[in-house]
Amino acid sequence: MAVYVDHRTEAPDSVASPSHIAWHPLHPLLAVASISTAAGGCVDIYLEQGEHVSDAHVERSFQVTSLSWHPSRPILAAGWETGEVVVLNKQDREHHAVPPNHNAKITVLNWSPNGTRLLSGDGHGVLVLWRMDQRGRVQGPALLKQEYGKCLSHCVFRPPPPGEDFVQLAKAAVGGDEKALDMFNWRKAGMGAPLKMGLQEGLSFFITLTDGSVHYVSEKGKTRHVLSTDSLVQKLLFMEERDVLVVITENLQLSLHAITLEGEAEELMKVKLSGKIGHSADIILIDHSLVVTALGETVIRFWDLDRDENYVLSPDVQFGFEGGECINCVSYCSAKGLLAAGTNKGRIAMWRKAAGSDQSIRALEGKEKWKLQAPTELEGNVTQIKWGSRKNLLAVTNISSVLILSEQAMSSHFHQQVAVVQVSPNLFNVTFFSTGTTHSLRVDMNVNGVFAAKDAVVFWNGKQVTVFECSGDTFRNAGSFLCDSPVLSVHGENLYTVEPYRVQVRTWQGTVKQLLVFSEAEGNPCLLDVCGNFLAVGTDLAHFKIFDLSRREAKVHCNSRNFSELFPGLGGIASVKCNANGNKVSILVSKADGNIDSKICFYDVEMDKITLFDFKAEQGNGREKLSSGQGIDKSVVEYPELHSHIPACHFWDQSEPRLFVCEAVPETGLQSLDQKKNQTESTMDVWIISFFSTEEHGLLLQDSFALPSAYQVLLGIEVPHYYFAKKPGEAEKGQEESGSIKVSQMVARRPMRDFIGLGDCDKTTQDAMLNFSFYLTAGDMDEAFKSIKLIKSEAVWENMARMCVKTQRLDVAKICLGNMGHARGAKALREAEQEPEQEARVAVLAIQLGMLEDAERLYKACKRYDLLNKFYQASNQWQKAIETAEAHDRVHLRTTYYNYAKHLEATGEHSLALTHYEKSDTHRFEVPRMLSEDLQALENYVNKMKDKSLWKWWAQYLESQSDMESALKYYALAQDYFSLVRVHCFQGNIQKAAEIANETGNWAASYHLARQYESQDEIKQAVHFYTRAQAFNNAIRLCKENNLDDQLMNLALLSSPEDMIEAACYYEEKGEQMDRAVMLYHKAGHFSKALELAFATQQFGALQLIAEDLDEKSDPALLARCSDFFIEHAQYEKAMELLLTAKKYHEALQLCLKQNLTITEEMAEKMTVSKDSKDLSEESRRELLEQIADCCMRQGNYHMATKKYTQAGNKLKAMRALLKSGDTEKIVFFAGVSRQREIYIMAANYLQSLDWRKDPEVMKNIISFYTKGRALDLLAGFYDACAQVEIDEYQNYEKAQGALTEAYKCLSKAKTRSPLEQESKLAHLQSKMTLIKRFIHARRVYSEDPKEAVRQCELLLAEQDFDNAIRHGDVLGFLVEHYVRAEEFHVAYRYLEEMQKRIPPTNLTYYVTQQTMEAIHRGAGVPLSRTLLPEPICHSSMENKEVEEEVADEAEDP
Repeated sequence: MAVYVDHRTEAPDSVASPSHIAWHPLHPLLAVASISTAAGGCVDIYLEQGEHVSDAHVERSFQVTSLSWHPSRPILAAGWETGEVVVLNKQDREHHAVPPNHNAKITVLNWSPNGTRLLSGDGHGVLVLWRMDQRGRVQGPALLKQEYGKCLSHCVFRPPPPGEDFVQLAKAAVGGDEKALDMFNWRKAGMGAPLKMGLQEGLSFFITLTDGSVHYVSEKGKTRHVLSTDSLVQKLLFMEERDVLVVITENLQLSLHAITLEGEAEELMKVKLSGKIGHSADIILIDHSLVVTALGETVIRFWDLDRDENYVLSPDVQFGFEGGECINCVSYCSAKGLLAAGTNKGRIAMWRKAAGSDQSIRALEGKEKWKLQAPTELEGNVTQIKWGSRKNLLAVTNISSVLILSEQAMSSHFHQQVAVVQVSPNLFNVTFFSTGTTHSLRVDMNVNGVFAAKDAVVFWNGKQVTVFECSGDTFRNAGSFLCDSPVLSVHGENLYTVEPYRVQVRTWQGTVKQLLVFSEAEGNPCLLDVCGNFLAVGTDLAHFKIFDLSRREAKVHCNSRNFSELFPGLGGIASVKCNANGNKVSILVSKADGNIDSKICFYDVEMDKITLFDFKAEQGNGREKLSSGQGIDKSVVEYPELHSHIPACHFWDQSEPRLFVCEAVPETGLQSLDQKKNQTESTMDVWIISFFSTEEHGLLLQDSFALPSAYQVLLGIEVPHYYFAKKPGEAEKGQEESGSIKVSQMVARRPMRDFIGLGDCDKTTQDAMLNFSFYLTAGDMDEAFKSIKLIKSEAVWENMARMCVKTQRLDVAKICLGNMGHARGAKALREAEQEPEQEARVAVLAIQLGMLEDAERLYKACKRYDLLNKFYQASNQWQKAIETAEAHDRVHLRTTYYNYAKHLEATGEHSLALTHYEKSDTHRFEVPRMLSEDLQALENYVNKMKDKSLWKWWAQYLESQSDMESALKYYALAQDYFSLVRVHCFQGNIQKAAEIANETGNWAASYHLARQYESQDEIKQAVHFYTRAQAFNNAIRLCKENNLDDQLMNLALLSSPEDMIEAACYYEEKGEQMDRAVMLYHKAGHFSKALELAFATQQFGALQLIAEDLDEKSDPALLARCSDFFIEHAQYEKAMELLLTAKKYHEALQLCLKQNLTITEEMAEKMTVSKDSKDLSEESRRELLEQIADCCMRQGNYHMATKKYTQAGNKLKAMRALLKSGDTEKIVFFAGVSRQREIYIMAANYLQSLDWRKDPEVMKNIISFYTKGRALDLLAGFYDACAQVEIDEYQNYEKAQGALTEAYKCLSKAKTRSPLEQESKLAHLQSKMTLIKRFIHARRVYSEDPKEAVRQCELLLAEQDFDNAIRHGDVLGFLVEHYVRAEEFHVAYRYLEEMQKRIPPTNLTYYVTQQTMEAIHRGAGVPLSRTLLPEPICHSSMENKEVEEEVADEAEDP
């Protein structure tokens, strides 16, 4: 938290009252114009702490009307009411007068944005523009002089966009181009005209007059009227980014105008701002789009130009403001995001703008962007307020004086049970925890730092040190001396201050007792810390040293260590602290850019080694130097939210050397926007983290928690408490939950986790608990136990049990609960052991210990939403319970609604309870119960709900109250016909009851009515209604009693089997209608009885019907009897069916054979016994199947026979049956499936009997089957047949030769019974192949050597086996054709005659064409003796060719 320190300006004239204030934009210089009744007016300049600059005082006998600072130099222009303008140069201590051009008061005085021009305007409307030099003197005549005739009021400059050449020049100048630099410095001697930049050459600006008109003056000095308003312009603003002019009038009319390059204005928007008119308004534009107005009201008004929305902010009474406090003035500091406002009660209200990225801030509603800070209390009515200079100082004016406020961090310190917190610049709050008292202490100096000790509080500010001694309840000033040490520490009666290369040990009065010297290499001491009896000193050159203060003189305990050597590359030391034993040092590191690093370094003095804790380190990364204590990993795993944090301050416990605590704050600008959105608010908060640091275990994370919102900052730690400074005005929230003990208004202490509930325990308990906490953190449960087993305090055991929730050690928790005497908790824990999830079991423990938040977190972690729901219900968090049930635990949704309804009913909220009973679907019972006292409400509810069950319930209630008419109405609505009939019968209205029963057919109603009719002996009606009610036994009973036989039959058939048998017995006894008895026995499933009666009375029709219903489940004897009966009466098919049903297969088969019954497929299937049947052995089953198949064969049902043979496993017989059927497709398929040699051969033989020449597929199958059946001799025969077909059909000897070759190959491989026969067959094939080969050769050589070919053919004719291989006709035809071509017709004729001898005349034309014959006869001169047959058509279609090719292919490659 920051404190604003106010410095009053040291005005030379104390009577004067300030009228104008102006900050220099860069330097901490404040110009104040004052009015003095005696002297008139004066201008003064003050420094940041209010010091007056003596050379800059200007005084006149008249008043100052305007002030304007140069934008960069310490030069101030002041305008006076006479029209005089004076320029003060603070640096050169000069005053320059501007040539007189004005006769009226100066109303406009502005420097141009670059400081080279000064614009002045007066009350008569005279406007003058001057060129100024660097010292603030006017150069040459006025650049521009205009007269408007009306008083000028406001002026804004319009910065023109820089030209292209200017941008390029600027880049060149920065790059070191001399010429470009010279061009920028236009005053340099010898240069021509200055650089044409617009910005320098001519300025354009807007000027307003008191008549409400706005004029534009261009770069060339031309003036133009731009726009007019209806009243005086109160504020003129120019938005550079958008080239928009904002005009606000005295009537609070706001208008926006877009400005063109030429200066023309186009109105974009006009709105009336709300607020009080007539008060002087303070209006500012912040963040380029937000207009803020202070109008002397209790609120500040905002108008957002981007969003077109407005809102107000007002100071809150809780923060110390008064009701009705008005805000006069307002100012904004963009660097800090602070909006300051002055009130009429002398307070400064501050609002801080929400931090974060632009997008996240934009998402906030207007009001939410601003957070009210604590006010700064001043005096009087604040009239003006201004932020200014680079140092962001705030100047405040009241009626009589000007104050400068500078921000300073709040000073606080805690040491030896004494805490000091700064409340305001001069007021401190001192708390002694040993006595529990709090005191206020006022100090008469500006304080930069404070140190609290047991018996003294020391303040210093870098110039002076003041020591206050505490004696009882009072403070005594024990010494005050000048000392420019920026840091200070106290130990006993010694003060430690620093000066270059030395630490001074002083008395309280400032006397130096001892000097602790540092070398030049070590650097200047700049950091001091006292803990126990040790002083740690850090220097600006990153060295540190520890001194032992336990003796009279300070002794070096640890020699100077160079931090940059110990840990290279880590920058400087930001803060150094040592522990109470002086053997551990913690160091915060400052990075090169001045920010704090995310690492904390721990230096072990005795071991001389450094351990690191890095907030940013991921698990297993950057931790090589850390010990492997389990606490370390936990810090990363359990608290990932700390990754974006950096340490802010750190402390060692003042008596316990192991305990270290630090405060971690979010590192700004670290996270991306998305991360920020995803994070909850708490993760952005400050965290307090404590460690145990030991040699054995290294660093162990002991505890971490978010800084509670009521606290400002951590002050330190002393077992058993953490100490915090509280936020001002924050009431202590939730003391009980957090265990915080409220000590005073500004300081609070919070027990450490393990000490909650122990109060101020004695030293032994304290040490035991601390050891317990240490061992527990280290994971050594046994040692932890040992350390507290002697402690009898229940609070300690409860504490340990609480710890078990964190460590999830339920075994330890049981012992703790035992020691606490917490029987209920122990029972609950034992019962919870059945839960499978560890977290769910731990949650039960947490609930028993009242750690409800932990329980909730644990249930969520293990996703046990059912238990979470129960937990919410038990802890009266019904809304959460319902949300959980709706989202995750829908199984228990209705139960949850029901329980909530019960709860609401108990609390008397009946209407809400009613809704939830409805949601839980229990309203039909619960609501009448709930509203039973309030009958009117109940009736209204019943009528409103229109629910049948509720109507019925209400009707029953009314009936019980004897209100029959109303009851009937509600029964009718509920469609409860039984009740309607019941009531009507009760009222004796039986006719109406009958109508209802007939219309609706309701069984219960009908039954009730039937009972009524029976009681009145109306039998027919009673039977009718019993039938409608499906109460057939009652109807049957009545029929039997009243001899209604016909109705009885119908009813019996509709009724149950028992009733049927009863009726059948009735008929049987009567002995008249036996067919009915048989039918009823049959329908009731009493087949034996039915058959017996049927046989006895010879009812064939009935017998047939019964036989149809008999199945394999029926009695076999019954079946046999029936079948015999049917055989006797020559009903063989029926008998057959019954035999099959009775599983008498052999008898059935015999019957088939004897009576020559055709076996249908259905019968065959019935006769077939399944493989896994237990009735027949496998052998008998096969025998039966073969007998069935034989029977089918005899009857010519070959397919069925095949199937049965196959089922019997006799594939050969199956194949024979198939062959008889002649179903080629099935034969081929069966052969393929059977894979038996004999079957392959049978199939191939069968296929050869078909016309395989025409069907290549058949041919393929033949070859394939013979090959698979390994019948190579038969395959050879088939190839031989193929060769013969080629010759006979197509005269294709080449293909025939190929087929014969294949035949030869196959035969030679074949294994036949007689090798001799095989030899002769092979020889025969060989000779045939030789002859064919010779004939093929003759035909081939014919074209080259006809004579040779002829000779060969003639030789062939002479061969003795010639006929077996080659047809005579082919050879003779060949010769005839040759001789015809050679025109040797006689020889040709001779051969033709030979042909006629050997070949039937009908076949002649196969070999020789008719034309050839005619030619031969003509040539030989022999007449054609007979008519030759016409030439047959040759079948050489494409199909045949295909067949030939197929055969050839097969032949070549079987």
